Parts: sequence; structure tokens; C-alpha cells
Amino acid sequence: MAVVDVSEELKSLSSTMESIEAVLDLEKLRADIAVLEEQAAAPSLWDNPDEAQKITSKLSHLQAEVRKAEALRGRIDDLGVLFEMAEEEDDPDTRAEAESELTAVKKALDEMEVRTLLSGEYDSREALVNIRAEAGGVDAADFAEKLQRMYLRWAEQRGFKTEIYETSYAEEAGIKSTTFAVQAPYAYGTLSVEQGTHRLVRISPFDNQGRRQTSFAGVEILPVVEQTDHIEIDESELRVDVYRSSGPGGQGVNTTDSAVRLTHLPTGIVVSCQNERSQIQNKATAMNVLQAKLLERQRQEERAKMDALKDGGSSWGNQMRSYVLHPYQMVKDLRTDFEVGNPEAVFNGEIDGFIEAGIRWRKQQEK
Repeated sequence: MAVVDVSEELKSLSSTMESIEAVLDLEKLRADIAVLEEQAAAPSLWDNPDEAQKITSKLSHLQAEVRKAEALRGRIDDLGVLFEMAEEEDDPDTRAEAESELTAVKKALDEMEVRTLLSGEYDSREALVNIRAEAGGVDAADFAEKLQRMYLRWAEQRGFKTEIYETSYAEEAGIKSTTFAVQAPYAYGTLSVEQGTHRLVRISPFDNQGRRQTSFAGVEILPVVEQTDHIEIDESELRVDVYRSSGPGGQGVNTTDSAVRLTHLPTGIVVSCQNERSQIQNKATAMNVLQAKLLERQRQEERAKMDALKDGGSSWGNQMRSYVLHPYQMVKDLRTDFEVGNPEAVFNGEIDGFIEAGIRWRKQQEK
């Protein structure tokens, strides 16, 4: 790589980093960190464990954001020195090291740039993920379980805490539905582009004639509701059913009727929670999920009105990704055309490429 080319490329990287730093507003982040550090040092912090958890979690996230930005700025600055050394010493090994670091910095810069595109009203929140089997019988139930594992692995690889609220198991294999939380800042903004219908094409392992089967699963992503959202739910509009939690094959998880199912009568929305031993805790969690669904319903109605005013607006479409295992191996996003030829890696949680392409695509649609 010519010296002039490297110099221009480093200038471009530095300019991109300046734009990212401006969007992140590092000075404001540092000021927010100072306030949170003061709150975290208060002797009474853990008198309210839930509030303490929020404060320490937010503090940790903001500190990580600033450290990541500062470290990337340092790597960009050091690149110039590394290339100068390679040129002065005419050392192939140093030049190879510099070019390798340049590639790594470009990737890190792309990832951080995607983060700056998450500027929606609820993008900074944690996420609720709901997956349900759709058309395709037992294959659809098996596919829904594969998607659940895919998202849980993705979160695990990033050190994000997850909590499964409810899973309804299918009789033969897989799951009918599941709801779980991804408890990390910006989880909603990041995962929201995963919402829609996912399609699997493969030779069915459940068909004794070995025929090809197409099955579908729906993914819904919701922002976790906060106290400021003001979603009022009248208790008289709720039907509350309690039942015994159960696992795969009908095996009892516990021996009391602690699982809770809430039906919101005006909308017909049904949510369940069975992850806690206490019926009271399960009802509280189910109420949070119901509030999130009602908030999303409200947002969708408002978006529909805005789209009507825009003479149609942009359409996301419903079917958003195909996973083909036969007659060839391919996972392709139908909105962005991003694709990979390794479905196994995708099902193991390697979905960052799809997420980043989706976030950039969505930002382009908003223009």
C-alpha cells in the first residue's frame, strides 16, 4: 500500500471518528458518568435493589462506551506511527502488522458507526423478544426453538444477561412460543431490525420420506417499558388465569399453580410468565410484558397514521429472512440482500452482519 494512499485513508478514518465522537457527545457522557458515580457512591444505594441495579448497569454501560471510543481514537492515532515505522525500517513484518491493524480498526469503526445510528425514541432500552412458530407444523416449532437459541447465543457472546419469561413447548419437538428479555442498553434498538417472519427451507428431519419442507416463525421485538411510558391498564379489562408451570414433554417445573396468563380483553393480547416460583412475581412480569405489547401497539397505530399522511410511507414487509439448508446453504436478508453461506454459524449466534445491514437499511428508509 502506497504511503500517499495510507495517509489519505488515515485522514478518512480520523474524520469518520470525529463524526462518531460528535454524535456520541463524549463530554455529555462523561458528565452523565460523574452524576451516576455520585449516585452509586451513596450509602443508601442498595435500599432499593431494583433502582441500584439500574444505576450501576447504566454507569457500567456509559463507562464502556467512553472507553471504547477513547481506545479506538488511540488506535487510529497509533496507526500513523506504525506505518511510518514500517516505511522507515522497510520491514515486511511491521508493514503486515500495520495493514492487519488497519483492517481491524476499519471493522471496529464500522461497528461503532452503526451504534450511532440507534437514535430512535426507545432504541437505548433493553429488549423483549417474542418468538412463535407459524406455518409448517413440527418443523416450524423446531425452527422457532432454533431462533430462540440463536438470539440467546448472540446475547451470551456479548456478555448480555438474558431472562426467559415463558416457553410453551410443542408436543413432538421444538416450541410453540417463547418470551425472553435481553437486559443490555440498546438491546431494543439493535435487535428491532430482526422483527418479522423468518423462513426455513430444508429436508425435514421429521418426514420419514425425506421431503423438503418450508416452515415459518415470527419474531417480535419490544422495548422494555419504563415508568415514564404511562401505559394504563384497567384491572377490570384483564382476565387472569393461573396454572402449573410445565417443561418439555409435560414434565412439571413445580407443584403449585404459580404460572400466570393475562388476557387483555379490549385487544385480545395474551401474555404468560412461568419463570418464577411466586404467582405474584409471575403476574408482575407478565404485566410488564403486556405493557410493552400495548406500548408497541400504540406506536404502530401512530406510525400507521404518519405513513398515511406521507401517502403510504415506507413499508417494512413481513417476510424478512430466509434460511435455506437444501438444495444449497444460504441465509439471506430479503430487505438488505445481505447473505452468508454458513447457516450453522448463523444459528450459533453469528448475526452481527445481518443486524448491522438492517440498521443501515432502516436509516436509509427514514430519509
